[in-house]
Amino acid sequence: MLPEIELDLAPAGVRLFDATGGYRSDTPPPFWSFAWPGGIALARYLLDHPAVVKGRTVVDFGAGSGLVGIAAARAGATTVTAVDTDPAARDAAVRNGRRNGVELQTAASIVPADVIVAGDVFYSGAVAPKVLQVLRGARSEALVGDPGRGFLPERLFEELAAYDVPVRPELEEDGDVMRTRVWRLVRATSAAASAAGP
Repeated sequence: MLPEIELDLAPAGVRLFDATGGYRSDTPPPFWSFAWPGGIALARYLLDHPAVVKGRTVVDFGAGSGLVGIAAARAGATTVTAVDTDPAARDAAVRNGRRNGVELQTAASIVPADVIVAGDVFYSGAVAPKVLQVLRGARSEALVGDPGRGFLPERLFEELAAYDVPVRPELEEDGDVMRTRVWRLVRATSAAASAAGP
C-alpha cells in the first residue's frame, strides 16, 4: 500500500516474539520492527491528503518504525518528531527516515506540535486510556489509524477514511487483510465543554 516508502523491518518469517519469548521477558518485544495496519492506513492517508500536515509541525506518537512520521515528512510537514518510549524504536525511526530522504527528530515523551498522528496505538484496554489522555491533553489536531481492535472510543472520533490493509502473517492477526480506519479526535467546543462540566 505504500510503494513510496521503504522500511528496514524484521525479515519475512520472523515473528514478533521470536527474540524475546513474549511479554514474560524483561526485554520488550520489538514492535518497531513491523509495520502495523493502523500505521499503514494512516501513512497512506497522509500521502493522499498532504494538506493535513503540509507546513505544520507533527508528532508521530508511538512511532515504532517511524512509518507515519516519514509519510508526514514526505507530505510536507515542517518538522516531525518520532515519540516512542523504546530507544530502539527511536533509533529505527531515524534510520528509516534517512533511508527515505527525511530527517525525523525523536523524543521519549510528547512534545508540542500542530498535529499528532498515531498508528495502531489503541491496542489494549490498559493502554487505550493513557493514549487518549495524551491526545486530549495535547490540544493538537489528532489523527489515529486503527484496525478495529476494540479499544478506540469511537464516540470521541470522526471517521475520515477506511482501507483494506494486507497483513503480514508474522503478526498473527485474525486474517490476512484488516479493515483499518483513519479517525480524527473531535474537540469539544468551549460551550459544550462548559456544559459537560469537569
